[in-house]
Amino acid sequence: MSVFPALQSARLTLREFRPQDAPALFDIYRDAVSMQWFGTEPLQTLAQAEAQVAVFIGWQQLPNPWLRWAVESRADRQLAGSCGLFKWNRGWRSCTLGYELAPAYRGQGMMREALQLALDWGFANMALNRIEAQVHPDNLPSIRLLQGLGFVQEGRLREAGFWLGQYHDLLAFSLLRQDWVQPS
Repeated sequence: MSVFPALQSARLTLREFRPQDAPALFDIYRDAVSMQWFGTEPLQTLAQAEAQVAVFIGWQQLPNPWLRWAVESRADRQLAGSCGLFKWNRGWRSCTLGYELAPAYRGQGMMREALQLALDWGFANMALNRIEAQVHPDNLPSIRLLQGLGFVQEGRLREAGFWLGQYHDLLAFSLLRQDWVQPS
């Protein structure tokens, strides 16, 4: 991928991460309440957030690039969160979806708007047939979001994740190209 795909909606810009995004990402990733669903330990230092931003930027150089968009609010030009398509398997035409949103931006439909852009781009530009997502069973807002986008729950992955000192079951969801209803 020679040029990172920037996407826009009425309220959001999805763009490549920049090193200066690290402090805002740190604010999201250090919040234990937010990270309880994310699958990793909360970050402890700004240096860890800087390293995470470098990882996101580096994913684009993989043979099967992974994309992690910085989700920026157009109203205040602040980093609201991120979303991405990763674990791209070109041969199987599939990938995995991931996302998180800062608390101040939740409950406004912003992640739905961001994911509509990302999913539409993925189906149109990555030759995807299937996009998968894994969600903690107690993360009801995320489950509702995925179902509202057309994802179908396929099962429960027992103790598939380990973070915050314990194993966690995850619910497996998928969205097929034939089921994708493009945003209007």
